[in-house]
Amino acid sequence: MILTAGLGARLRPLTTVRAKPAIPVAGVPMISRIVAWLAGSGVNDLVLNLHHLPQTLTCIVGDGSDLSTRVRYSWEATLLGSAGGPARALPIIGADTFFVINGDTLTNVDLDAVAAAHAASGARVTLALVPNTRPDHYGGVSLDASGRVTGFPRRGPAAAGSYHFIGVQLVSADLFRGLPADQPWNSIGGGDDGVYDALVAERPGAVRGYVCSAAFWDVGTAADYWRTSAAFAAAEGTGDPSGRCTHVHPGARVTRSILWDDVDVPADCVLDECIVTDGVRVPPGSRYLRQVLVRAPDGTVTASPHD
Repeated sequence: MILTAGLGARLRPLTTVRAKPAIPVAGVPMISRIVAWLAGSGVNDLVLNLHHLPQTLTCIVGDGSDLSTRVRYSWEATLLGSAGGPARALPIIGADTFFVINGDTLTNVDLDAVAAAHAASGARVTLALVPNTRPDHYGGVSLDASGRVTGFPRRGPAAAGSYHFIGVQLVSADLFRGLPADQPWNSIGGGDDGVYDALVAERPGAVRGYVCSAAFWDVGTAADYWRTSAAFAAAEGTGDPSGRCTHVHPGARVTRSILWDDVDVPADCVLDECIVTDGVRVPPGSRYLRQVLVRAPDGTVTASPHD
């Protein structure tokens, strides 16, 4: 299951235009990158949960056949959270053990290795982890010497020496079967709605960590997104990525910027380190530096900094 229902609040205003997993990274929608990675790893039967701007995801993924997968969808009229979403989708998933993949992160973790660790330990949940090198920025996962999860410290001093969850886990379906139907539940909450918090307290060893050195790319904020997309573009040699039906006049100057679909940049415009979302018509003669440009309902352009 790929978690794709979230609101992406920290990534606004980008997520007022597309669901977060539909946002392009170096010209390729993040969800397309995730599905292709899963298919290349032998995982080709997928369920996506939907809530926020669902059409921006379904128009990319469809039934998955273009990406050599089978894709089905679980609709959430109310956002159900990282545990409530899988609970609702269990009849569609139809498996006793399955991966849960965050739809808003990118990684290259070895899924076979995660599966082997899960089977060997007998855990009900196995989280893919890397050392938490930025405890001031990310909350963490604490482990004991045997790899059992002992807690989920919040970001700050408490997270020093912890591990960072990179959005890949293998879970047992029975963990979610007992949850009340269609109610919001989080896997990690630090309160009454934290399913894993309760499991760690009640059954030590039921949640375990698989520590690895996999790469992990964060798109939590607009500035994070710009940096991640730039890194992928540099690695893949795509230059400044542009979407479909996008036109840049030869007289315009566009540098280190990301242009989504159906964007028009007329002559005498200057864009530097900008993110220009779908359907924007950049005003003639305008100058923007490190701005996010969004098309308003009346066709005008709104700009906000992504620093």
